[in-house]
Order: sequence, then C-alpha cells, then structure tokens
Amino acid sequence: MPLFENVEEFQNVSPALQWAIFIVGCLIAIVAIVSTVVSIWLAIKYVVYNRTENRAGINGEQTARKILDKHDLNHIKVSVVGSLMFGNSYSHFFKKVRLRRWTVKKNSVSSMAMGAQKSCLAILDKEGDKDMKTRIILTPFIYFGPLMFLPIIIIGILLDIILFNFSGVTTIIAAALGLAFYLASFVMSLMVLKTEVKAQKKALEILEKDNLATSEEREMMKSLFKLYNIQYVNDLILEFLELILRVLMLVAKIQNSSSSSSND
Repeated sequence: MPLFENVEEFQNVSPALQWAIFIVGCLIAIVAIVSTVVSIWLAIKYVVYNRTENRAGINGEQTARKILDKHDLNHIKVSVVGSLMFGNSYSHFFKKVRLRRWTVKKNSVSSMAMGAQKSCLAILDKEGDKDMKTRIILTPFIYFGPLMFLPIIIIGILLDIILFNFSGVTTIIAAALGLAFYLASFVMSLMVLKTEVKAQKKALEILEKDNLATSEEREMMKSLFKLYNIQYVNDLILEFLELILRVLMLVAKIQNSSSSSSND
C-alpha cells in the first residue's frame, strides 16, 4: 500500500521505496533526538568538570607535556587551537597534540582528561599499535571518502544526460558507488573510535599510576569519555542515515520522472 499516495512527488514511486523512505526518516528522527540529549548532557558534564579543579593543580597542556616527556616523546609539540572550529586531537603527520584554548590553561578535570587522552594517542603511535597504524594510513580516506559522494553523483547524472537521455541507470550506479565510498569511510571511522577508546583507557591507567588524578577524578573522566564515545557513534549513524535518505529520495525522483515520461 502506497504511503504517500496523495503526495504528487511520490505518485509514481513504488510502495516499497516509499516505506523505505518513511522508515529511514523515522530512524533519523529517533537518532537525532538521542544525539541532542547526549550532546546536552555532554556539554553540562564538560562545563561542570571544567570548573572542577584537579588535585594535582596542573592544566591540560602541563598534563600532556608530563606524559609525553615521561614516554620519551619530547619531540611531540603541545599546541593550542581555537575553541569552536577545531577540537582536541593528535596529529601523527605534524607531531602535535592539539588542545582547545578554553580548557588547555585550566587546572580542571576536563582539561587534564583531554591532555592525557590525546597524549596517549601519541604513545600508541610510538608503540606501533596496529589499530593506530591502520588509523594513520586510512586517515585521508576517512575524511575525504564522504566528500566523494557528491562528485560521483554529479558525474553519473551528466553521463545520464549526455549518453543515455537521462534513463537514470548511470545515476543509480553512481549513487551506489558513492554510497560504497561512504560506507567504507563509516567502517574506517569506527577504527578511529577504537583507538580513541584505547587512549582513554591508557590515560586513566597513567593518571592512576603517576598519582596525578584521584579515583573520584578518574571516574569523572571515565563518564566524560563514555559520553564522547556515544556522541561519536550517534553522529556517525545520523550521517549515514541521512546519506541513505538522500539516495532513496534521488531514486524516488528518478523513478517518478521515468514513470511520468512513460505516461506522456
């Protein structure tokens, strides 16, 4: 039974495709709601912990520097980045740990957590962790893979118009290829999460071993890391569902146009 039978844009679209669009749309709404709740909770926790001074009395930059130097990573720089456009990160290529300006100089639990976790990515890199190696190799594809989707679609549409009188075949093939690129990037992004989780665990172990954070502070950091991980997965799923919806809508448009042309 057609779901959008009274909607002009879907009159010639198959019922199965209409239901697929509806289901994906509902999933996007559900994930978006969950993502919003997690984002708000994460922001609250981050701010609260960023106002909670750590017992050691050191900021994120000092935490990162202590950990890096102790693990013979004196060549890794600790730099400050803008608060909004760039996040806390570690760069294998530039040999830098980057920390946000609004936390790096604070002697807070949040600042210590970020400094420790990102410096531990550098330790994983030095130790030759296999997941970290894979992450470094695939980093260009992880970031540029999704950007390939639109150019591939445009090429498919142009070929359709120039060679096949817009039959829709090459557009659908191009959409499938673009989706494959995105799916590969999605799977690779999970590798990023895996290394982030490893670095989080290592950071908590080092902070305990070096007596830099109390058990209570480490519990705060653990809850902060957990929310970051959930948000990361939510964002990945939401982006993927939105891409699927775009593909389904494109196929629906082609199907509707083809049926209208046949009727004429």
